[in-house]
Amino acid sequence: MGKIDVYPTVAWSAGAGCHGGCGQKLFVEDGKMVKIEGDENHPFNQGRSCPRVLALTQYMYHEDRITQPMKRVGERGSGKFEPISWDDAFDYCETEMSKIKDQYGPESIVFAQGTGRDIGGPISFLAYSFGSPNWVQLGLSGQSCYTPRLGAMKAVQGDFGVSDCSQFLEDRYDDPEWEVPEVIIVWGQHPPNGCPDAFFGHWIVDCMKRGTKIISMDPRNTWMTGRAEHHLKLRPGTDGAMALGMLNVILGEGLEDKKFCDKWVHGMDELRERAAEYPVERVAQITGVPAEEIAEAARFFANAKRGSIHWGVPIDMCPDGTSVAHGIICLWAITGNIDIPGGQVIARPSHEVSSYPYSTEALVDLYGEELVKTLTEKRIGADAYKMVKNFRGWAQPDMVIDQIMTGEPYPIKGAWIQTANVLGGQAARANFHYEALKKLEFVAVVDLFHNPTTMALADIVLPSSTFPEKDSFRSWWAPLSIIKKRVQVGDCKTDWEINFELAKRFNPEGTQRWGSPMDYFNERLAPSGKTFEDMEEAGGWLMPEDGPAKPYRRHERGLLRQDGEPGFNTRSGKIEVYCTAYEDWDLDPLPFYTEPPQSPISTPELHKKYPLIMITGARSQLYFHSELRGIPWLREKEPDPYVEVHPETAKEYDVYDGEWIYLKNDLGKVKRKVMITERVKPTEIQTLHGWWMPEQEGAEPNLFGVWDYQINQLVPGPQESQSGFGGGQYKTTLVTLEKFEQGAAANG
Repeated sequence: MGKIDVYPTVAWSAGAGCHGGCGQKLFVEDGKMVKIEGDENHPFNQGRSCPRVLALTQYMYHEDRITQPMKRVGERGSGKFEPISWDDAFDYCETEMSKIKDQYGPESIVFAQGTGRDIGGPISFLAYSFGSPNWVQLGLSGQSCYTPRLGAMKAVQGDFGVSDCSQFLEDRYDDPEWEVPEVIIVWGQHPPNGCPDAFFGHWIVDCMKRGTKIISMDPRNTWMTGRAEHHLKLRPGTDGAMALGMLNVILGEGLEDKKFCDKWVHGMDELRERAAEYPVERVAQITGVPAEEIAEAARFFANAKRGSIHWGVPIDMCPDGTSVAHGIICLWAITGNIDIPGGQVIARPSHEVSSYPYSTEALVDLYGEELVKTLTEKRIGADAYKMVKNFRGWAQPDMVIDQIMTGEPYPIKGAWIQTANVLGGQAARANFHYEALKKLEFVAVVDLFHNPTTMALADIVLPSSTFPEKDSFRSWWAPLSIIKKRVQVGDCKTDWEINFELAKRFNPEGTQRWGSPMDYFNERLAPSGKTFEDMEEAGGWLMPEDGPAKPYRRHERGLLRQDGEPGFNTRSGKIEVYCTAYEDWDLDPLPFYTEPPQSPISTPELHKKYPLIMITGARSQLYFHSELRGIPWLREKEPDPYVEVHPETAKEYDVYDGEWIYLKNDLGKVKRKVMITERVKPTEIQTLHGWWMPEQEGAEPNLFGVWDYQINQLVPGPQESQSGFGGGQYKTTLVTLEKFEQGAAANG
């Protein structure tokens, strides 16, 4: 037995399947990682680990992991690949992508990512070096995850905001500057089950232990709703009406923070008029929550000295996600719960370091105005949606897949897919995406395991690495962290190494200032005054210093605006509840409510045929989207894709606990295992997304059973918001239950 070395690092996908941030300790023996444990000295998670990261050794050294480049040798979908060298793989990608670029233009290749891994930097670096403006979360209808909320916050208050659980302070709960939130609205989320977007879910529980009361907005019954002071079981997709109803109560009863609003809020009169259109009696009819419960929850939040809101993707997936987010922002704004201890803390990257150019403004800073102008002219969706054009560099995913099919206004001939199991994970209209992507002339996939997307589409698969196998850095709020490579598995390369090599080939002149990915890292780290090596010597992470990235009351101290004046980073210097940015983008400058496209109200005839509202996407502690189904420790704990069914509903449909059934609508049917539970209402069911079966045959037509279990086959699209961001119908699709025919098998 060799000596075991212990190294601190920060967890991020691939491997853990997460949005990253937790401090972990790697135990390495003779060049192999033998164990991983939470780092008790790291302020983010304070020694805690999730099941996914604890199973990392099984993931890293799994027998099915791809550890060398694989080139397709049979027909697409045949599952026949042969190993090739990295040199040959890079040459092949360069040749095939250059053919398309020369014939159709660089915009004819889309660069598609999923979520979780630190992929934004390397994939945008490659896309822009190649010359393509079409960087996209392909399949994610309406870009309905996190971006709609971010866009709304940027437009309304000039900065992003998160619930203050002391995460920007090194001493955390012991820091005398921090104050415990009196109340947190947990809106469309179950924090103990996940770590969403730079937020460790158990921080909410930590606050509860210190006295925080919870208002829960959730159609389901969960661990957290059972401990909430108020649980508002609203109908899925009606969150916008709920926000407006609460605003109606707060403004109608004079419960707003008048001093704060007079000084720092723009558009109060207009907001008051809009909220008056949503009395609680009307909102009760829309949401299904009794009027008095809505009013009591609104008063409870408004009367708290310190309150914040923690929200989840159901907000983004509302019919007009950016407007729903606008309404929720107004709640913390008019109560003065912004940029104060225990409120909504303004979230800026530690030391003002960004991992990659996130906004249009940042793109201009790095690549120059002329390049960004050229890219935007061809970026899919930028002409159709002013918000898409002016916030973040994404292409609009629904329009991308439609353009692949139509070839208008220009053809799409290739795809670079990285960190995205499009067919098995995020794609609404999954079958349509399959048919469209099969038309492409060239598809490269960067991943660690074969999955339905690699098998159905890939001409070449490039093997990426887990976080213990890579150098990278993480700058997403706090702390500023590095990830240091400690082991090597097979011939795998990091996403940065893969993309950097190809970027240098496609754009040698534009990338000449960086000799290696490490040069790029150090350039991005420069605002901190630290190099990667300095960060390693400092222990791998740094908390924010006093200034724009560290709370509190920065708006009063002139730390949020470029001109150094007090105020918020908006045109007026105030939080714009009447949003002038929305007005510029031809959007309603005030929050409003839109009924879901499928519902008992908007489609009564369809509801008669399919009377159950299907909620998908609740987070699992064991899986991250479509990842990790083949990891033994995790699969043992949750072996089957289940559907939660209320006992009354089970009786009505004559289904029993543990029975395999179909979920069905006009788009098709999908297999699920019944779990009878009172977590859901009789009118609703809930089922997990991202299911496929790694143990089944991977070649077509089976594709690891994806067509039997991929729930997004039932999710329609495109149904994006008026802004282009939000509106994917992942929480409000109408379905029915259907028993298997006699003799049918679950894996048949």
